[in-house]
Amino acid sequence: MNDSATDPVERTAYITCVLCEASCGLEVKLRDEQIESIRGHEGDPLSRGHICPKAIALQDIHADPDRLRKPVRRAGDDWVEMEWDEAISLVATRLAQVQAEHGRNGVGVYLGNPNVHSLGALTHGINLVRTLGTKNTFSATSVDQLPHQLMAWALYGHQFLLPVPDIDRTDLLVLFGHNPMASNGSIWTVPDFPARRRELASRGGRFVVVDPRRTETAKVADEHHFVRPGTDVWVLLAMLREVLTLGASPAAYVDGVEAVRRAVEPFTPEVAESFSGMPAATIRGLAADLHGARAAALHGRMGVSTQAYGVVCQWAIQCINILTGNLDRPGGTMLTSPAIDLVGHKIVAAGHFGAWQSRAKGLPEFGSELPVSTLADEILTSGEGQIRGLVSIAGNPVSSTPGGHRLDEALGGLDFMVAIDIYVNETTRHADVILPPTGPLEREHYDLIFHTLAVRNTARWSPALFEKPDDARHDWEVARDLALALIRARGEKPSVVDQGRFRVPPRMIVDGLLRVGPVRGGVKKVAKRPGGIDLGPLESVLPDRLQTPTKRIDLAHEVPMSAVAELADHLDLGPIRLAPDELLLIGRRHQRDNNSWLHNAPRLTKGRARHQLLVHPDDLAKRGIVDGDEVSVRSASGQIVVECAASEDMMRGVVSLPHGYGHGRKAGVRMRHAVTLPGASINDLTDPSRTEQVSANGVLNGVPVTLAPGPPGPPA
Repeated sequence: MNDSATDPVERTAYITCVLCEASCGLEVKLRDEQIESIRGHEGDPLSRGHICPKAIALQDIHADPDRLRKPVRRAGDDWVEMEWDEAISLVATRLAQVQAEHGRNGVGVYLGNPNVHSLGALTHGINLVRTLGTKNTFSATSVDQLPHQLMAWALYGHQFLLPVPDIDRTDLLVLFGHNPMASNGSIWTVPDFPARRRELASRGGRFVVVDPRRTETAKVADEHHFVRPGTDVWVLLAMLREVLTLGASPAAYVDGVEAVRRAVEPFTPEVAESFSGMPAATIRGLAADLHGARAAALHGRMGVSTQAYGVVCQWAIQCINILTGNLDRPGGTMLTSPAIDLVGHKIVAAGHFGAWQSRAKGLPEFGSELPVSTLADEILTSGEGQIRGLVSIAGNPVSSTPGGHRLDEALGGLDFMVAIDIYVNETTRHADVILPPTGPLEREHYDLIFHTLAVRNTARWSPALFEKPDDARHDWEVARDLALALIRARGEKPSVVDQGRFRVPPRMIVDGLLRVGPVRGGVKKVAKRPGGIDLGPLESVLPDRLQTPTKRIDLAHEVPMSAVAELADHLDLGPIRLAPDELLLIGRRHQRDNNSWLHNAPRLTKGRARHQLLVHPDDLAKRGIVDGDEVSVRSASGQIVVECAASEDMMRGVVSLPHGYGHGRKAGVRMRHAVTLPGASINDLTDPSRTEQVSANGVLNGVPVTLAPGPPGPPA
């Protein structure tokens, strides 16, 4: 007879992967509370069983011996563990001291990408930032999608009214600077992209990619067209001009068509060809195809946002979708109707632009955030408002932002720094105190942001897979305790409003919001359905969903129109001029990477190396370099040494380096596997003084570099 007391305890749990924007539903099998398998959940109506290698690595993050589990404070070159109450009190006291001496703006804030993947960071972390009351707030937004959000605000009245391609019903999908085969979608929650692409082909649809590299996505497209980095703006404006020549079909609530027609008249396909290398006939043909298709969707992502004219690129993309009649129709680009409507319920602010400027360089804020390219300036430039303290929340800007090596030096001179993070990385190694929240498998989750960007309307509650340890705190609890302690450290008493907004847990907030939406029930109702509740395909919602004062779309908004006029006035200048030996650097991403923070998981870094600088064989031969050589790469901002790899996937004159490598270059990084990986940081080459024309987003693509054999010589 079996002894039931020794029988293994088995269970199956259904959770959400929180490592990228795809937000895939997972089926996890456990035996005696040990993970036996992680699979894609076949019954999930959004992700449909899709899974990528990152999801498998969730268990590695959970068990990682380098993941911090208790607060630590710096003691020389070492770290000493602290009790939570002691750590919170110390941090609150020091932040209050910095602000008392230097003003509220004397403390800066940096918010990293993982904040949008954590429910508690969204519900409570933002309120911590508000409690700090500083205008010196920065985030990963301004090295990524800031032009995208700025155009949503300008055209649709809200920064999160971001139309997404309705891939499941389109006949023609055109992507610029977009690699969902690697990213699983971005500003477009599109899990299971490979299968969705096959379904597009099976119904006779067509898929086109425009990119300086033959990416993983370009390789599965029907057509791929090379474009010189930084010149997408001329191609897109020429396509917009062609669409208007063929005849516009905007909705009745669209204004400004004639003004746009006049503005884009100088941008002919021939001009675009001379700058971009993309043939004029191809540009005309692509515009005609978008104009004539039954249902078509044009979308641009990081590749077009992180260049000098990202705002105009995103504006032109929206205009083309609108003027071809493809906005707000099935198979075109559509807005979601999420179960929790961040926009309609005004949970997230619509945004504002240029309400104040950065102190050192006069760069404009957007949505209460300044461009992170100027963070180092605000630390290093003395005077009133100088940043002397920093709160870094789930971020690694030394690796992720332009001129990271300069920011690295600046952080070393702060009076005080605290990081809310689970690792000692290139940035958090400068902190005086690190407050580590629970890991992704120890917290409940609901995707407030990514349901708003998804290809299908669904609602999914994700329970915590494991109980929170007794001596741990969730990120929302860290934000709560630190904010209330900071108020007291200022000699104030937390108000009833303060108490309310911090003490209500995320689950209760989500429960209330679900009850006033289409689900008509709270968390319990959603949690009963593994994979969540399917609310159906995207639906036409315009003009009712517009947040503009007139409930109309003005294509001739002054922000993009002034930028287009400036481009037209200097059309003879064209793109950035290169010296004969210069190449243009672009970034890239891999499916197994997640910005700068998954390289400590051995299962994600095994196999072929992915750190190399990709170079076309002809460009190597011109410089006497061969595949596999170590090369020196130099830009106006810095220099690195990295292994190169010959690749005919690269456009001639263009080189590519992935983001997030180079962990071993900084002493004190405590990620024992990551620091052993080869590679260099691309952001030691990007230039913080080069920012996007309108928004001051970081320019990460189209960076002029020189390439030479061997290690670097002395600085020029």
